[in-house]
Amino acid sequence: MEDDSWTRHFGRFAPLPGNLPHPLAMKYHGHQFRVYNPEIGDGRGFLFAQMRDGDGRLLDLGTKGSGTTPYSRTADGRLTLKGGVREILATEMLEALGVYTSKTFSLVETGEELVRHDEPSPTRSSVMVRLSHGHIRIGTFQRLLALEEREHMAALVDYCLEQYPGPPPPEDAPGRDEPAVVMMHQLVERLADLAASWMVAGFVHGVLNTDNMNISGESFDYGPWRWLPAWEPGFTAAYFDQNGLYAFGRQPEALHWNCGQFAVAMRMLTDAEPLIAAMNRFGPLYMEAIGKRWCWRLGVKPGDPEQNAKLVAASEAALRESKAQPDDFFYRHRFGRSAEGSLAQALEGFVRVEDDHDYWSEGAVESMLIDEVETIWSAIDERDDWQPLHDKIARIRRMGDAHGEPPIAPARLGISRG
Repeated sequence: MEDDSWTRHFGRFAPLPGNLPHPLAMKYHGHQFRVYNPEIGDGRGFLFAQMRDGDGRLLDLGTKGSGTTPYSRTADGRLTLKGGVREILATEMLEALGVYTSKTFSLVETGEELVRHDEPSPTRSSVMVRLSHGHIRIGTFQRLLALEEREHMAALVDYCLEQYPGPPPPEDAPGRDEPAVVMMHQLVERLADLAASWMVAGFVHGVLNTDNMNISGESFDYGPWRWLPAWEPGFTAAYFDQNGLYAFGRQPEALHWNCGQFAVAMRMLTDAEPLIAAMNRFGPLYMEAIGKRWCWRLGVKPGDPEQNAKLVAASEAALRESKAQPDDFFYRHRFGRSAEGSLAQALEGFVRVEDDHDYWSEGAVESMLIDEVETIWSAIDERDDWQPLHDKIARIRRMGDAHGEPPIAPARLGISRG
């Protein structure tokens, strides 16, 4: 596509041929820092287009920074260029570290100046297009519950089961043939794996409200994110999260709580018992996922669940004691090398994966700490120099190639990572 056509479609959002004739801004509710808010929705973006991949799976193109919608309230609906650059960096790094994430499809600078109270202003403006497999949130179901729209709730569950296929609940799960129960189990599986993937990546999302949780289980909507400078469970990303509700170590609990809000919505369609049974799977599923993903990042083949759990515990102890930056820790101990003491003992019996990628012997560890993010942005802001960003993306993708494909949760088998 030529530059003019690209800007027309992905900067000014002229409809794509044969696709949605008008953009669609979604209305939803949600718990924001555990306070219920019925006055939210797509306030600076909309669903722009949909398509199918080669396997017939749904793909969404959604905007960010494309202006006001009926749900913008008092905001201007715009995105700073810095915010767009930060989202590129977040999505690239997360995918390289095995997180199921939305992709930054397009970023176009608009030439406008924006005023923001939490960063130097005026600042440059942009519009972004995000590629994902879904846009339906836990908050979408919460809205239907609040409005007592049972038929619409049932129809939406059926739609999600069709578009985001996954395995059936366990054989002994009560109510396992009911659509709402199936949907509940799949969401629990997906969010347990998502929480584990963030933890192994050393990533702090920052804002884990129920309106920021996709039914597809994708990580998305990157605002005040951070990567850990050291293994600190209390580390927070958002300056406004003064109580540490969404601190690094509390992310699994936050996603479990959000699953609970989905269960509350599903009570419109089914009894409590099968939903509680699904909720009770979150902890074991999370532990299973974090064990496999931890082994994946260390470059060893997973053992049994008990072995994996001991390895995670020993690694966390070593991280706390050494105060090492997590990316450096995983790099130095890849394939079990350089391990000492209890970590070396925990690694006994694990088999290293066969991998001779040059990245693991070069000694240059890729990370995404805030100082480097600010340096990349400064080059763009002060000199309009985009080369550091392009160079960083190339290095991140190479690091992702070195890691290879991550473990895939069964509930994601119907959804492509690509």
